[in-house]
Amino acid sequence: MRKSREDTQKTRDRIMTATSTLLRERGFDGFSISDLMGPLKLTNGGFYRHFDSKEALCIEALSHGFTEVRAHLMAKTRTGPHSALRQLIHEYLSLNHLANPGLGCPIAALSADTGRASDTVQQTFDQELGQHIATFLPLMPGLSEAEQRRNVLVLFSGMAGALSTARAVSDPALKSEILDAARTHYIQSFCTEDSSTHRP
Repeated sequence: MRKSREDTQKTRDRIMTATSTLLRERGFDGFSISDLMGPLKLTNGGFYRHFDSKEALCIEALSHGFTEVRAHLMAKTRTGPHSALRQLIHEYLSLNHLANPGLGCPIAALSADTGRASDTVQQTFDQELGQHIATFLPLMPGLSEAEQRRNVLVLFSGMAGALSTARAVSDPALKSEILDAARTHYIQSFCTEDSSTHRP
């Protein structure tokens, strides 16, 4: 019986991981349950032993994606706030992140989709964005928490917009130009000596 519960959890985790990737690659309406379960060699009927609906799964997968990206970005920022923020910007606005939306930031991958989704999906996005703000707030310059909050909102919405735009264009040189311009702008705005003041 114990092994059965463990197997059930492993299967659920496989479904969750695959959904999190598909969701960021294709959006909420870009894949079916068959698209998800087929490559996992699982049946469509088996899906409902783990999740009540596709939307319920997508909501969990959205949170999973945010958690995954926060952990990945924070692992790249193990130095002091000033240097860490520079590393975070480089990592976010990289060609590797550009080329791998399924493993990347849900803000860049899913903002447009989420704006057309259900209230429950939007509320989950709100909560996860709030966690992003709290996680990265200590890295941001600012003489008050309110100023740091404004800066983290500007930074992540701007970087996500640059990444989304770069993914939308077909010219590789233009993709790189967009990322380079955004990276230079945000490093100059938030990582120079004049902008690096942090609260004590």
